[in-house]
This record gives sequence, C-alpha cells and structure tokens, in this order.
Amino acid sequence: MSSSQSKNKEAKRMSSITNKLHSQLIRGKVGAYSAANIFLFVAIFLLWIIQTETDNLGEIVWNYDRNFTTRGEGLSNLRYVVEYKDKVLLEKKAFDVLLAAIIAVAVAIIFQQLGLLFSYYAEHRKIKKILSPINDMAIKYDELTKMPFDETKFQIVEDAIEHISPEQTTELSLGDSDLLGIEAAMNNMLKKMHDTYMQQARFVNDASHELRTPISVIKGYANMLDRWGKEDEEILNESITAIKNESDHMNHLVEQLLFLARGDAGRNTMKFENVKLNDVMKEIYEESLMIDEHHVYRFFEKNENVFMNVDPSMIKQAMRILVDNAAKYTNEGDEISLSVGFNDDGRPFMRVQDNGMGMAESDVKHMFERFYRADDTRKVQGTGLGLSIAKWIVDKHNGHFEILSRKDIGTRISIVF
Repeated sequence: MSSSQSKNKEAKRMSSITNKLHSQLIRGKVGAYSAANIFLFVAIFLLWIIQTETDNLGEIVWNYDRNFTTRGEGLSNLRYVVEYKDKVLLEKKAFDVLLAAIIAVAVAIIFQQLGLLFSYYAEHRKIKKILSPINDMAIKYDELTKMPFDETKFQIVEDAIEHISPEQTTELSLGDSDLLGIEAAMNNMLKKMHDTYMQQARFVNDASHELRTPISVIKGYANMLDRWGKEDEEILNESITAIKNESDHMNHLVEQLLFLARGDAGRNTMKFENVKLNDVMKEIYEESLMIDEHHVYRFFEKNENVFMNVDPSMIKQAMRILVDNAAKYTNEGDEISLSVGFNDDGRPFMRVQDNGMGMAESDVKHMFERFYRADDTRKVQGTGLGLSIAKWIVDKHNGHFEILSRKDIGTRISIVF
C-alpha cells in the first residue's frame, strides 16, 4: 500500500469516528430535549389541575375520582371532571390548557431545533479539529513502518479509537511500548475533546440560567390572564402585550447567548444605543416584584436622568443576574434595593444591594470565575455561571464592578461605566 493510500485510509477512519462522536452528541441532546418537553407538558396540566381544584374545591382531596372527557363532542369540548360517589363536584373546560401546553412545547421545540441548527456544523468542525492529531500519525507512517509493527498493533489502536467518548476523563493505556507516542497523542486528543464537550455543556447551562427569568415573567402574566383577564379587558391587553414583549426578549436572548458562545473567537457584535438607565432599572424592579414574592424590593431613583451608550438587552441581562443572585442568598422577607445614579467621580452606576449572607474577601476575588462557588453557598441551587456572563457583558461596555461585601451583613454590587 502506498503512502498516499495509507493517508487516505486514515482520513476516512477519522471522518467515520468524527461522525460517530457527533451523532452520539446530537442523540444525547435530542434525548434530553424530549424528556424536558414531556415534563413541561405534564407540568402545565398538573399545575392547572392543582390550581383549578384549589380555587373551586378549596383543597386537593386524593380519593376523588378524576378524568378527562369530551362527552362525544370532539376534542374542543375536552373537560376535566372531579367526582365523588357518582356526584360531579367539578367540571371545567380543559381545551384551553391543552392548547397552551401544546403551544409551550412547540415553542420549546423551535428553540431547541434552532440551537441544534446553529451548533451543528460548529460542533462537527470542533470534533474534527480535536481528532486532527490522528492525521499526524499518518505523517509519521514511514517512521512507524521501521518498527516491529504488525497488524495486531494497528488493531489495538483502532479498538482504542473506536471506544473514545467525549465524556471520557481517564487516559488511554494501549499497553504496548511501541505505541507510547501514539498513546500520548491520543491522550492529548482526549483532553481537548473533553474540554470541548464540557464547553458545550456549559453553553447549555448558560442558556438555561438566562432564559429562566423571562419564562417566569411570561408564566406570571399567563397566570394573571387566567385568573382575571377573561373578564377584565385592561388586564387582558396588558398581559398579551407583556407576553409578546417577553417572547421577543427570549428570542433576542437566544441570539445573544449565541453571540456569547462566539465571544472568545472575537466574532461577537454589540448593538449600542443611547439608553436611559433609569428606565432599564425600573423594568428590572417591576419584573422582580412580579416573579419574586418572597423578598421586599425597593427602587431608589435620584432626581437625575442617567443616559449611557449601551446594548440595552445585554445590560438588562447583566442586572437580572445580579438581582437573581441577591435573591438566592437573602432570607425571605428581607429587603433588596436597586438604584441608579452617579458616583462621587461622576461616573454612572447601576447597583444591587442586599442584606444576605455576604461573602468573605477570599471569595470576592474569585466570584466572577466560571463555575466558582464559595463553600457556604453550595447548598443554594445554581450553576456558578451567571456572574461570569455578567462580567463578560460589563467588560464589553468598558465598565467594571465595585463590590462591598461582609459575612452575615450583606453585599453591594455596582456596575460602574
């Protein structure tokens, strides 16, 4: 077999392995998305059932008989019925919630497909690049043929490559001294492949973290619409407008997360415009009041307008992260204050202050590192990603953070432009 034929054979093998690894990654994502969609569909119905029975019967009684029926009049007449000893206690039309659940799942599927579409070719290129050391093996073909290298050794290498997984963290051991160079190259390849796999996992976590707040806002308005919007036209119009706005924001946020993923490659762009920071902070304040009933929110606005040339969506995203963190580490019923203004140096700032658990000085130094979490905060649910995203946004605006925090007293974080 000629050198060129051997290289072509190795190239085909690498392409096959790349496709297998990529398919495995895609199958894993699709499986996770499918499970999440089923959970979302079931959760919407369960929440509706619990709320319906609580509002109409006062409590949930487990020994009641429950069923869905159309009474032979088509799916549009789907009804939820609660009975006890053949007596109908509750009968509610359920088609609207069925339609809402289908729409919610459909929207989720659209975003999932968009995510897969945007990442498909990038992931394939990354895996191919990570496997590129295999090509180096072909370049050293002449050197390897001088060794006592039989078909068994090729089979050892092929079997090892066949079982490579992006989740793998342990190093390969081929158990042959003649293959030490190849073994080192493959372990280097495995490390790079694992790092890329973890980077993809981090991106999914970033998206989940950042989409939670707009989804909560939409859910809040949907609940308000369900309770009062059917009879009150003003609430109906307000809720529809808010849901449309937040849906648009979610769509834009997905695009921004894609920009964030490309940020390290220097291919990200920002859309700056002259914005009144007072209005941005007021939106954050009003949303916090609606989605978080467990804390007292205060908005301190001085009699001065603060205008800045910023990307409003990105700045709003960064402030949401800070407010969300303050809520996580502050006891229920305690106060979280938001403010905007100019500091003593005349520089604009946006500030979040709480009286929660606070941080040690050693933790403050690391708080913007991705996945860093102080020991005493690990019991609080979170990914450790939010503050790193906020710092990326602030850095792109040539701003910086000013942090004052004391253990068991609280934390004040200011974005200074």
